[in-house]
Amino acid sequence: MKNILYIHAGAELYGADIVLLNLIKGLNKEKYKPYVILPCNGPLVDKMKQNNINVEVIPYPILRRQYFNIKGIFKYITGYFKYSKILAKKAKEYNIDILHVNTIAVLEGIYIKNKTKVKLIWHIHEILEKPKIIAKFLSKLVAKYADKVVVVSNAVKKHLETMANFKKEIKVIYNGVDNEIFNSDNDVNYLKEQFKIPENSRIIGMIGRINSWKGQKDFIDATNKLLKKHTDLYAMLVGGVFEGQEWRKKELEEYISNQENSDRIILSDYRVDTKNIHNLFDIFVLPSTEPDPLPTVVLESMATGKPIVAYKHGGVCEMVKENFNGLFAIPRDVEELSNKIEQMLESDYKKFGKNSYERQKEFFSLQSYIKNFEQLYDEI
Repeated sequence: MKNILYIHAGAELYGADIVLLNLIKGLNKEKYKPYVILPCNGPLVDKMKQNNINVEVIPYPILRRQYFNIKGIFKYITGYFKYSKILAKKAKEYNIDILHVNTIAVLEGIYIKNKTKVKLIWHIHEILEKPKIIAKFLSKLVAKYADKVVVVSNAVKKHLETMANFKKEIKVIYNGVDNEIFNSDNDVNYLKEQFKIPENSRIIGMIGRINSWKGQKDFIDATNKLLKKHTDLYAMLVGGVFEGQEWRKKELEEYISNQENSDRIILSDYRVDTKNIHNLFDIFVLPSTEPDPLPTVVLESMATGKPIVAYKHGGVCEMVKENFNGLFAIPRDVEELSNKIEQMLESDYKKFGKNSYERQKEFFSLQSYIKNFEQLYDEI
């Protein structure tokens, strides 16, 4: 039996959160005993408890932009050492063999490794480009301290290699999604009723946290002229914000209200029923203005049998085969993004969706994702 401690950057249920939950749920419990420590309360904590996973909350600091000032650096360092000592004590108490750090923004793993001599797997989900000095610094820490480096896509691997000199192998393990949860049988009737969407409407949608690079405004601008042309068309955005950034949502709401067809643009906060939301959409759009490492929402949409339209950068280029299960636009070119969405609307997009499902099952299954990590745990 190997005892594994997982530490992560949050407790919500977005991409990396769901990926972590699915991994721990699917582990062979006769071989691996998971322990999870999260920095805050949230729906991920509840989900862990519902699945009888050992989870507790310790408010260790996560390296975010809010700390990138003199006062913030002092606060981060103070919190880092205070809570890292508690985490190291927990690792000893649980007799941990392997430490699995689930994001580049959690640096406490370095302290735990040095104090307890456990093996450190650093699982990188991000492509951090700015500020470049921070990106290089974090990449060098990963290269120096991780016993095993795992990334979610070749796009992340290439980025890390440009940031630091990695003497050890960087292993790519693609995320997987659960086809029993995400599929084309999920109910959508209650959603149409809730959002007052007519029965024969077509819906273009995106799901993602509202921030500076997920591309919500690009999505609105790209769908604007399509809403004018196609009166049966609706555009839908789903996603919340980080605490303290509520202004972003208010700004987006105001932007939508100023659009000509604002009555057919739906903005919804974070929802727990994304499996149904995915099935509500006819076309899924990923308008991230910066490279998204391996967006789980795309895999979820593929599992639901939906075609993808995306900006051509990041991990989505490994998920979507152009003209097979999706179409690409030049990054940040809103006009081309709009044209690609219209091209998809006018195509046999259900065939694209069928191809999405087949591609997800072949390359991004939950079973292969869990199996790859179990092999890594055995090797280490």
